[in-house]
Amino acid sequence: MVVEIGAQHGERVTGRVWVVRLDPCGPPSAGAVRLSCSRPACADQRIPEGTAAGRRAAVGHVNSHLAHVGAGGGPHGEAWCACRAADCAWHTADPGVGRRGGVHAAAGAVRCGGPVVLTLYADRAGRLWRIAETCARCAAATPGCRVLATAPLPARGGPAGADPAREHRAAEPAGGPVGNGMAAVFSDHAPSAAAAAPAPLPPESSPEPSPGPAALPRARAASPGRAPRRARRWGKIAQRIVPYDLEPDVLRLELIELGDAFRAYQKRPEPDLTLLAGLHERKARAFATWADVSGDASLRDEAQRAEQAAQTTLEMHANRVGLGAGDGVERLLTRGQAEHARAVLDHVAVHSPHPEAEVRLAVLMLTLRAARAGTGNVTGQDLTGWLQDDAEPVLQRLAEADWLRLPGTTSDALASRPEDPTAVTVPTLLPDRPRPFGFGKTTRARISGWAQKVVGDRKLRKKKLGAAPRLLALYTAAHARLEGHLGHPGDDGLSLDRAAAFCGVTPGQVAEHAELLVGAGWLAEAEADVAGGRLRGQLAERVLPLGGLL
Repeated sequence: MVVEIGAQHGERVTGRVWVVRLDPCGPPSAGAVRLSCSRPACADQRIPEGTAAGRRAAVGHVNSHLAHVGAGGGPHGEAWCACRAADCAWHTADPGVGRRGGVHAAAGAVRCGGPVVLTLYADRAGRLWRIAETCARCAAATPGCRVLATAPLPARGGPAGADPAREHRAAEPAGGPVGNGMAAVFSDHAPSAAAAAPAPLPPESSPEPSPGPAALPRARAASPGRAPRRARRWGKIAQRIVPYDLEPDVLRLELIELGDAFRAYQKRPEPDLTLLAGLHERKARAFATWADVSGDASLRDEAQRAEQAAQTTLEMHANRVGLGAGDGVERLLTRGQAEHARAVLDHVAVHSPHPEAEVRLAVLMLTLRAARAGTGNVTGQDLTGWLQDDAEPVLQRLAEADWLRLPGTTSDALASRPEDPTAVTVPTLLPDRPRPFGFGKTTRARISGWAQKVVGDRKLRKKKLGAAPRLLALYTAAHARLEGHLGHPGDDGLSLDRAAAFCGVTPGQVAEHAELLVGAGWLAEAEADVAGGRLRGQLAERVLPLGGLL
């Protein structure tokens, strides 16, 4: 970070930092949060509506700070790096380890330099936002940090026609005198007392003419036949800026191309897991090489995560296509995820507070939303899509049974929109209770999406099937084999009694609902049979991707 110090400049100050935080406020059951800001003029705010409203308020507060900075001319080009003032703790694993001679050892891997930039960092939990003026290198080394604006280089005091960019390039590596009394200073090297002190000004009563600026040598003319130097291409990957001076050059180009490839993949209309696995493998190799070159341990950790992601993606692809069965059908669930889905169905069959099919369907879908932490978001569109006209009375019954807790009334929940969903709580699934499920957030989201696709199937909606037939559709999909037949091999279908217990109907009614599923194209017509207390059948070809790979 090049900054001039001389008679024309005041003393340098540390870059500005604003920190906005969200913290719990009051008892956990209340759900209130406190919004605080490090700026003394900003008073703390208590937000009783919950975390989602708190995040919206925090984002608005951050935007107001950014508008204030923009109105004031943006980042200050003469500021010290705020990250360096914190011992570069924002991008080093342990800021208390490795101090030698007053300089942090780990900071040597990412030496402060480049222009002053205005950065915004937001943690993944959505609880902290930090606006700071740092150097460009610290911004690039900080995971999750975004550069919003770059300060112009401070004006030089040289003669007219001097090239400030050339002076900046000449001064940055050396950190020594530039000429005309100016010194190039990096934020990881404190200036000497003589250089840091501004030159005394003559008294106003006896002004003296200041000497003219020293003439600088002319720029060297380009050698004959030599092509002009091109600006090196820069890029970004995994929230990291690829340094323009990274060597070897083939590694820099590979990282830039990988970042472009990942962004292009995110825009694809359909996923391609083999392509994604290949990108993760390339990323693992590139980041491992980058770690070797730079000595940054966090890059090696990123390489290991990319390698694991590649392996997981390949396993997911193999599970979706049936582990080499050759049918060419991509399943929505892997075998492990389908096993977890069946565990959720068994849990709902036992723990539903009421036996009616409408209540069981609501319990299933809300359980999938809140399976990880006991809380989840729903909208009025979700509720009416699951239960149609029965949504309000079913919610009221669940609330009266204390199986479900709403922040407001049932009418408020039914009126909630996607941009402001209702945060519901299922007390039996809160973290302080025994955990009935052992899957992670990715599997929870996948199973919830699978159930939503089944319940919201276009032909089931077109036939206006009720809760019981759609529960039976879920049960048959979860208990189908690779080729779509129901039940384990040799089991002769599914138990009629267990299917009826899950759907909240009698065994005799299962046959009626199975016929409705045949009419909706969910079960193959020639295969459906309920003789001998067994439900036999096969999923129709169109719904094979929703099969549970039993």
